[in-house]
Amino acid sequence: MTAQERPINPALLALAGALSLAAAMGIGRFAFTPLLPLMLDENLLDVERGGWLAAANYAGYLARALTAARMPLRAGALAVLALLATAALTAAMAWPLAAVWLPLRFLAGAASAWVFVATSVWCLGALAQQGGSRTSGWVYAGAGSGIAIAGLHCLLAVAAGVRSVALWMQLGGLALLLALPAFWVIARLPPPMGAAASRTEGGGSRVGGATRGLVVCYGIMGFGYILPATFLPVLARTVVDDPRVFSLAWPIFGVTAALSTLLVARLLQGAKRLKTWATCQLLMGLGVLLPALRANRWTIAASALLVGGTFMVITLAGVQEVRARAPTRAAHLVGRITAAFALGQIAGLRGHASTPFRRSGTPMLAMRCERTARL
Repeated sequence: MTAQERPINPALLALAGALSLAAAMGIGRFAFTPLLPLMLDENLLDVERGGWLAAANYAGYLARALTAARMPLRAGALAVLALLATAALTAAMAWPLAAVWLPLRFLAGAASAWVFVATSVWCLGALAQQGGSRTSGWVYAGAGSGIAIAGLHCLLAVAAGVRSVALWMQLGGLALLLALPAFWVIARLPPPMGAAASRTEGGGSRVGGATRGLVVCYGIMGFGYILPATFLPVLARTVVDDPRVFSLAWPIFGVTAALSTLLVARLLQGAKRLKTWATCQLLMGLGVLLPALRANRWTIAASALLVGGTFMVITLAGVQEVRARAPTRAAHLVGRITAAFALGQIAGLRGHASTPFRRSGTPMLAMRCERTARL
């Protein structure tokens, strides 16, 4: 029996998938969030330009989410390519030429979308074949873990006087380091997983009535989630002077996201998935609303806990529901809900970037989520 024919331990599969998402989501997507206050302090950009850089990342995420299922690559190969791109594009942000930052953030968003969709296919597919589907919660805990790791790294680096240019390079190296276990596992997937089961399905199928509501609700989640996901450390900076304190908002966000995914993974079975999703959507809306009512360290901490503790649970519920309703079109439909999420983020960011947390309609929209998701 060759190395590629030996079954891979489900725990190792889940760990590799989690670290893959940690690199792509925690760093490729959201490294900019803890770095934004530092770049503001260094007068490299202002809040408006920061909002445009964030929007470029989400636009890239949207564009590539729509194309991930159409790529003529197996899911594992697509993940490897996109993870390498994530590390390179993150490090390239150290280039002190502001004109290139916009396309770099666009491409980084595109790479992270490819990793998310591809990992949802190759890793969850491999876990299903190994009888390890219950460990899927560990995979999606990787996104929150990556956010926490990147946030803590930035916190310690800023305390040590590291500048943003050096931080971008360090985070690029960290993304590559986190991706190494995924490279090792993908190279050793048995042929049935690496070929048939892990190939991204063709994108010719349309989203049917069984999944249309899921796509709408996932877009609503992106609309409400984007403000704290982009501006939480900046908002914390306005009420707390000490960077050792306000910089904690982002690691708290990530740790809560990782722990919540692990805690509720067993609840996401059958009809409970939609109920859990609707509950989390309401809690997220409350987390977005609190700092708008009164901005202080307690409401910001509550926002980090409520939003951080729900967004990856909704993601896990959404992906599992899609796979349950349309298992033969998983990659295509995961790409669709991911694209809806990115579209919601762009709408939320451009509508509210100048007044963070002030006008989000998420609580009211979330009230209809469970009913819409059933459509």
